[in-house]
Amino acid sequence: MYTNSAYLHHSRVDFKDKSRPLIVGSCGTYRLYSRSELSTYRPRGRIDYQLIYVASGKAYFYFEDREEIVTAGHMVLYRPKEVQKYVYYGTDQTEVYWVHFTGSDVKNILRQYGISDNMHVFYCGALLEYQSLFRLMIQELQMCREDYQELLAMVLRHILILIHRQMNNVKKTDSGFMTEEIDLAVTYFNEHYNTDICIEEYAASRHMSTSWFIRNFRKYTGFTPMQYILEIRISNAESLLEATEYNITEINRIIGYDNPLYFSRLFKKSKGLSPSEYRKRIKTVPS
Repeated sequence: MYTNSAYLHHSRVDFKDKSRPLIVGSCGTYRLYSRSELSTYRPRGRIDYQLIYVASGKAYFYFEDREEIVTAGHMVLYRPKEVQKYVYYGTDQTEVYWVHFTGSDVKNILRQYGISDNMHVFYCGALLEYQSLFRLMIQELQMCREDYQELLAMVLRHILILIHRQMNNVKKTDSGFMTEEIDLAVTYFNEHYNTDICIEEYAASRHMSTSWFIRNFRKYTGFTPMQYILEIRISNAESLLEATEYNITEINRIIGYDNPLYFSRLFKKSKGLSPSEYRKRIKTVPS
């Protein structure tokens, strides 16, 4: 299992703080590789808010003992003192990001961005930008640079703005069929990203024209299907560089490339560093 998390003042204790409108307390990510199951049960909940983003795979949440399967592209919000019970399974190749937050104006801020008081699970789109923003919050909490707490609140607002835009976008379109198809495609790409995927063949298998599929996939994710697959490969390469001792050639093969030089060029174009340079930088970041 890959995990990376960080906590305000390096404390894992949940807290309530009304000194500012919005305060990020902790942030992290889980990705199940070899571990078969990861479960959480907090019968008394927490005293802060928790937002969970399912980036790939699916997760099983329980609200009043009723199971709800939450797929990639959805968020789950827990409010203070709400019972928390959920499970991730390795067979689903689940990847999630989470953030805990508090503040004096959280309820109004959530309402401002279209998240009403009774919403627990909502579609937010399979935007890879979410992952980048969560990673940024993790890094800021780890490095504690100047004004990082203010930046954390701004990044969380950025996520909430993206959620609001996506929810409004769904309302303006024939959301039922389109959303279901994009969800299925995102799940398929996350599970098969390291294979040779032909977009034309995938669209045909779902009885869609290639142009319709590419246009609507981009509308919902911000990427064409091939760009999305590339970003998944780069994201998984990042995790392997951070959490394993695999060499660059092995990582190259794991994520679906035969040519290490080609992979290195793609990675550097995306991240500004070669895979080896990226690994060296990560090892210098304080935990």
